Amino acid sequence: MALLVYRALRAFGMRAALYTSPHLVDARERMVVEDRPITPEAFAQWTEVLQEGVEATEASFFEATTAIAFADFAARGADVAVVEVGLGGRLDSTNVLAPLVSAVTHVTLDHADFLGDSLSGIAAEKAGIAKPDTPFVVGETDPALCDVLAQHAAAAAARLVIVPPGMLYEGPLGLTGAHQRRNAAVAQAVVHELPRALRPDDESVRRGFAAAHLPGRFERRGKWILDVAHNPAGTAALAATVRELAPPKPRHALVGIMRDKDWAAMLAQLEEVVDAVWATIPPTAPAERCWDLEPVRERFPNVAAEPDFDRALAEVQRGAETVVVAGSFHTVGDAMARLPGFPPLG
Repeated sequence: MALLVYRALRAFGMRAALYTSPHLVDARERMVVEDRPITPEAFAQWTEVLQEGVEATEASFFEATTAIAFADFAARGADVAVVEVGLGGRLDSTNVLAPLVSAVTHVTLDHADFLGDSLSGIAAEKAGIAKPDTPFVVGETDPALCDVLAQHAAAAAARLVIVPPGMLYEGPLGLTGAHQRRNAAVAQAVVHELPRALRPDDESVRRGFAAAHLPGRFERRGKWILDVAHNPAGTAALAATVRELAPPKPRHALVGIMRDKDWAAMLAQLEEVVDAVWATIPPTAPAERCWDLEPVRERFPNVAAEPDFDRALAEVQRGAETVVVAGSFHTVGDAMARLPGFPPLG
């Protein structure tokens, strides 16, 4: 959703910035102004300038990159920044901002170790970005969760804007999948709530949404489909898109999931749309977050469990007309770093 708002602003001629997370290959992907990522020199410079404060506050990696991004956006003279929350909202480091508009696209059971294991609790955390006298756009369709979001918006004195269930963006869209049309409807609502001087007109929205491209979100390159689906909601959307587009068979999948995710549900969803699955461990994933493949072998005997990522990447291609790579940002990023046709960040 953040990318779509950014694209509309760029099509409108704004000097717009975009902050997203996590990255796929290079941390500089997270901070972009006018389609240009922060340079290696500027990243190093801001790291040095902010190092003392980062160390004094024991800031996390995400908190440090957020500070670098905000400093970079100011230094490069961005007119407006589209900032994606990293985790939850209420306690997220991005929540230091006083936004022009804030939004919750939908609520899923994710990051349960930090946000709790109930959807209503996660909705309450996400609602923490609602601010007084500021539009708070809600794309969630579950009535109970909408009530939670609405209650917190009222408590914050925010102006609630609910995108009606079933509303989809019907114009040209560069992103693939039915779920992206819902995301685009939410993005369009966000655009409409911007102050008049910053509000893209309908033609800019149309051109911006049509030009949207998000690496690793059902990204097709030849026989490869790369998607960062990293929870059951994500793999359900991925599976639905595979069914809709019906890429050639045999379809193989390379999957690497973090241990705190519901990997069993995710694998079951993917097995429905591919002919064979290789489970592996992405090398950039922190050791403490890597899943244990032994339970995978026991529960999914038809899944080939190969912990060596490079070997699994080689094996999954054999005899496949389509190869799906999914399960985490680490898995997709590590595959991109090894496959031809995915150039490094400029």
